[in-house]
Amino acid sequence: MALGTYKDLSVERRGQVFIVTMQKKPENRINVEFAQEIIRAFRDIEKELGPDSEGAVITRGSDAKFWCTGLDLDEAETNPFANSDGFFPLLATILDFPFPTIALITGHTFGGAVPFSLSHDYRIMNSKRGFISMPPVNLGLHFPGIGALPRLKLRPQIARQMLLEAHKWTGKEAYADGIVDAVAEPEEMLEAAVKLAEKWQSKSKMGVYSVLRSELYGEALDKLRSISYVHGKRVTAPAKAKI
Repeated sequence: MALGTYKDLSVERRGQVFIVTMQKKPENRINVEFAQEIIRAFRDIEKELGPDSEGAVITRGSDAKFWCTGLDLDEAETNPFANSDGFFPLLATILDFPFPTIALITGHTFGGAVPFSLSHDYRIMNSKRGFISMPPVNLGLHFPGIGALPRLKLRPQIARQMLLEAHKWTGKEAYADGIVDAVAEPEEMLEAAVKLAEKWQSKSKMGVYSVLRSELYGEALDKLRSISYVHGKRVTAPAKAKI
């Protein structure tokens, strides 16, 4: 069962589990339009499930090569509010979502895609293909709270490797270091994610899932909200280099 019509993504329903598949060529890079379309899909799913109900959402890539390669840096050069209107509200939406979320990391995950994946509750990564790396230190990029999710969700040494060393992990290495919760064979990834979603979907039915999540990661959520939809000042500067 499909839910609505969206640009550059599709939504499939399996019982109480919704699968959001990103389809923005060539690498699912995030600009304002794409971020807002993902937000719209999440809000539609929230309405479809209704309050105090069971449910979960999986966000996956459309192929085994890329999950997402971060932000559209060209847009940020011409639109100083690109991240404030797109990327930051997207992360805040997922961190505040009232149902469990899973990032199904089908392939390469670079730059802003890393905090995008970390905003989800669980992560499953391709065991055969793809790297995960967050290189703002190499690009001259910063925004307030950029280190909050790595610091709150990962061991200190791993967060340091991620943010200050721009380390690159394979799926198996990311699993060993606790960045992802599981790895799976490419042809088995979706079923592994659906199984995990079905395992935890009942945790939302008491209506406190997002409130309790905020107890764990509320600092990151507050930081993102504070720089979302801000036009009175610039909260980020253009990157000094590109990947």
